[in-house]
Amino acid sequence: MQPSEVIVVGGGLVGAAIAYGAATAGAAVTLLDQGDIAHRASRGNFGLVWVQSKGNGFPGYARWSRDAAASWPQLAKELLELTGVDVALENGGGFWVGFSDAEVQARGAMLARISAAAGGVPYEVLDHEELKARLPAIGPTVAGGTFCPLDGQVNPLLTLHALHAGLKKRGASIVSGVDIATVARRGSRDEFEATSTVGRRWRAPRIVLAAGLSNRELAPQVGLHAPVSPSRGQVLITERLRPFLPFPTNKARQTREGTVQLGSSTEDVGLDDSTTVPVIEALAKRGVATFPVLATARVVRAWGALRVMTPDGAPIYQESSSHPGAFVATSHSGVSLAAAHAYTLGPWMAGFTEEPEGFAEFAGERYLDPVRSLSNAH
Repeated sequence: MQPSEVIVVGGGLVGAAIAYGAATAGAAVTLLDQGDIAHRASRGNFGLVWVQSKGNGFPGYARWSRDAAASWPQLAKELLELTGVDVALENGGGFWVGFSDAEVQARGAMLARISAAAGGVPYEVLDHEELKARLPAIGPTVAGGTFCPLDGQVNPLLTLHALHAGLKKRGASIVSGVDIATVARRGSRDEFEATSTVGRRWRAPRIVLAAGLSNRELAPQVGLHAPVSPSRGQVLITERLRPFLPFPTNKARQTREGTVQLGSSTEDVGLDDSTTVPVIEALAKRGVATFPVLATARVVRAWGALRVMTPDGAPIYQESSSHPGAFVATSHSGVSLAAAHAYTLGPWMAGFTEEPEGFAEFAGERYLDPVRSLSNAH
């Protein structure tokens, strides 16, 4: 085997982006994808490329999010040229919408702290009239909002499709329907083995655990700490409407096809990804309050999906000190960070580059430090 051989466990947006970056750098990649049995956040997220609000109390995360958003046009262009898949990137900025002056002021203060600590994350705080000048469809009960020119949106399903198609173009092997149960060193100290629940095995000198909620069980097997937990979000999709929303917002976004996506909720319900009437009703009412034009729109679909959350909302990236060559990667911002995962994590985890500067602060062991509190990082 060559030193550039790597197994990536997890075929969602995080794993696929890392695998794509590793394969583009020249690694021989095997991607093990759980497939349709997975609680895949990649199929149910909101599709935002979002910078504002990321990294409150964690400047490194704010800078990482800012730089990832800046790399997205390159990734979208590369995937289109390589695979012919247009991921529908729109990166002209995005709005957060608030319903009280106090809420808007608190938001502005938070963004000021983030920008100062991270060395510059651009934003504007807007009152109702200023917001309405840019989003004419905004409702009268909206107090104001904030704008970040780095924010945007993509189609997450097309992004996942493009990454998988790009992997195949790069010569990677994608194995679907694989539920990995154990990871361990076998034989040589330079070789890792991933074993599925039905006994299938794969070996390589490097292994990346990007398996979402399964990282909680897999990471400790190679000396890593990934205390992730599920957070359910419910989302609504309307029928196609005439364009009225030129920018994505935290409460609604209009897709290129004309449908409007409303969301999202945050619920601690374990592995239950079903939908509930009270949450759907609340999302619909909030959507209409934000944009009254939605009052007559028909909802055509609703779904629930499980986000992969860390205790502070920030990512975990780490190489095992006890099992060098084994890595863990997890983040609930698989869309926002996809370009950084491809261009920075992929080559690093495949062994072509050194660990990025400052990445020690993303290690999972931070949650074992009782002094460190980053509860507002997300």
